[in-house]
Amino acid sequence: MFTSELATVSYIGATILFILSLGGLSNQETALRGNLYGMIGMTIAVLATIFGPQVTGAGIPWIIGAMVIGGSIGMYAAKTVQMTQMPELVALMHSMVGLAAMLVGFSTFIDPEASKSFVGAAKSIHEMEIYIGILIGAVTFSGSIVAFGKLSGRIGGNPLLLPGRHWINLMGLLVVIWFGREFMNAHTIQDGMLPLIVMTVIALLFGIHMVMAIGGADMPVVVSMLNSYSGWAAAATGFMLSNDLLIVTGALVGSSGAILSYIMCKAMARSFISVIAGGFGTASAAPAPAGGAAQPAGEVFPILALETAELMREAKSVIIVPGYGMAVAQAQHTVYEITKLLREKGVNVRFGIHPVAGRMPGHMNVLLAEAKVPYDIVFEMDELNDDFPKTDLVMVIGANDIVNPGAQDDPNSPIAGMPVLEVWKAKTSIVMKRSMASGYAGVDNPLFYKENNRMLFGDAKKMLDEVLTALKA
Repeated sequence: MFTSELATVSYIGATILFILSLGGLSNQETALRGNLYGMIGMTIAVLATIFGPQVTGAGIPWIIGAMVIGGSIGMYAAKTVQMTQMPELVALMHSMVGLAAMLVGFSTFIDPEASKSFVGAAKSIHEMEIYIGILIGAVTFSGSIVAFGKLSGRIGGNPLLLPGRHWINLMGLLVVIWFGREFMNAHTIQDGMLPLIVMTVIALLFGIHMVMAIGGADMPVVVSMLNSYSGWAAAATGFMLSNDLLIVTGALVGSSGAILSYIMCKAMARSFISVIAGGFGTASAAPAPAGGAAQPAGEVFPILALETAELMREAKSVIIVPGYGMAVAQAQHTVYEITKLLREKGVNVRFGIHPVAGRMPGHMNVLLAEAKVPYDIVFEMDELNDDFPKTDLVMVIGANDIVNPGAQDDPNSPIAGMPVLEVWKAKTSIVMKRSMASGYAGVDNPLFYKENNRMLFGDAKKMLDEVLTALKA
């Protein structure tokens, strides 16, 4: 068994490893090492908690049994979930953190032994921790479930914009504050249970309403936002259990998720408040009203896989812009084979990654890393935008909104002001898509009609296989 002093030292060591893990995960080259730090830190933290002074011998078998069951489910998910399903899996994991915070909050409140050591002001602070912890956990749980549904296609990407939705949210907040006062003034567990249940129901409904009102184009921001919420839920759980490690770890996750959300919003020229307010990004484009965004016009120039291979063979510089379509088609390995072949022929091949490409932060980077694409040829949008005019060929694989020139040219466009990859400035651009359908933001793309653009229609994996065969021939 760990003594209190040894458990504290272990927690400090785990905290340091978690900080090193976050630092390692900020860069592709050090991500593996960052994951290793995180795993070692979590192992130390779990062992220090199980064998620490707060857990009795009778509880250890139950904890180990729960860990075996949970670990088995996690291993099964890790082996079976495809990389294209990672965004919804992450959202589902966030929901579990929120659910845990809710359950811990209720169990702490109804357990008379848990509050015996709190008297006076300390008791009031403890009750406030329980109330806020359940509130954050409920919002995280229900919001993450809806995000899972949207990301997996079980719920449509259209935002649900209820009339007077902001007033509804405000009224819900006032009711939560009122019942918080009633909860703090309750003298018995029975008296406090009703305010706690009412607040939980309102928080669950708010989480559903909040994410339902957010359009498909903002879903990458939603994932990072829910990541932040799950961190604060974990920190709240730490306060309820008087566990310093949970508090610090939750704060690390919550603050890093908030910073990431800010970075994502900046990449989309959106404010965090406007994302939470919802209304941006639909599943399908609608005709523009009079005086609204201009509709693209012109002729579309289709191209065949064989012609695409010829253009690649003649090019001296190629930039590949991957999008969610590449993930759906699982074409990243074929993309790597094409890249390797072109580089062997002396072609300068690079990848351009938009911060919100895919359905979660870093989605495209993960897919390319999985396919063994070298890190040193993968660049962020800001590093490549000035190079497009000097590029012979740009291949856009399943991306849409992140290469839409309307963001710069059309002030009435819903995505006006959003930074995009300026692929249309290259000598030739080729867009791979199944059809002419609009992107996740529901906005038509003028890029498709530009004279220097060609459209390679079909499944990305099938078309790229044909391009690879033609290049080898």
